[in-house]
Amino acid sequence: MNILIIGGAGVVGQKLAQALAAKGTLRGKEISRITLADVVAPSAIEAPFTVDTVTCDITDPASMEATITADTDVIYLLAAIVSGQAEAEFDLGWNINMHGTINVLERARALGTKPVVVFSSSMAVYGGDTPDPITDFSSLNPQTSYGAQKAIGEMMVTDYSRKGFIDGRAFRLPTISVRPGKPNLAASSFMSSIFREPLNGVAANCPVDDSFPHYYLSPRKCVENLIIGAEVPAEDFGPNRAVQLPGRMWTIRQCIDAMTAVAGPEAEALITWNDDPVIQEIVKGWRFDLRPEKALKLGMSADDSFEDNIRYYIEDDRP
Repeated sequence: MNILIIGGAGVVGQKLAQALAAKGTLRGKEISRITLADVVAPSAIEAPFTVDTVTCDITDPASMEATITADTDVIYLLAAIVSGQAEAEFDLGWNINMHGTINVLERARALGTKPVVVFSSSMAVYGGDTPDPITDFSSLNPQTSYGAQKAIGEMMVTDYSRKGFIDGRAFRLPTISVRPGKPNLAASSFMSSIFREPLNGVAANCPVDDSFPHYYLSPRKCVENLIIGAEVPAEDFGPNRAVQLPGRMWTIRQCIDAMTAVAGPEAEALITWNDDPVIQEIVKGWRFDLRPEKALKLGMSADDSFEDNIRYYIEDDRP
């Protein structure tokens, strides 16, 4: 079992590789190699099998030809330009998130080996006037360029699977929180930083009011679901290969109260409250009343409480 993680330098890519190293198998086979690929050199991980690290450019078909080899069994496509940056840099977002996805799928198709392709989509594919609640059969109605790019990727994964080119599955990720590291250009970045930074003794700003509701999943649960999702038999997906991952809806206030319950009141005092119209314009188009029944039936799950999200950050990632 040879696994390629494109986006292997990122938080989810690194955690996924570590979880696979600990598990040792995928889809009933012993893992013999993981390749971590990204536009920057990924960090190596400890594993009882070979771990390669390579740089690649998903916008370049030749780079994909060199990276996705004939013995690749499973491809995790996690690389993307995040939501805020895709909205601000229109051409860059489409080039990487849409054309890059095409290049990966076309290379997988050219192999003729029908590899498993796990595509990370987003709940940003929903929005606008699609009525609540959002179910597995709600129409896609993205309100950002990022959401549109992910929706196109999902449809391609389903179509390439229907044609027998790949065994694809696309998972719509909730906002992953609490992410370790530094803030990024995602519009949802503050939904980690207002917990991560205060827990580390550093101030952080919240650009929305504390009644703002959102849909969350911890990094630990996200990785667990991505592994389960790769192992689900193709026939269990039915004709649509895109699935909303489970998450939980909480308001900012509920999440802060959860942080206080776990870590005490000191962290909340480091949160500032200054509106950001740019962020607010993006996030107001997102949806949060999601009912991921298909994913639950396939064996995936959400966190039990945001207290768990806070505990996982403290256990796994806090410096």
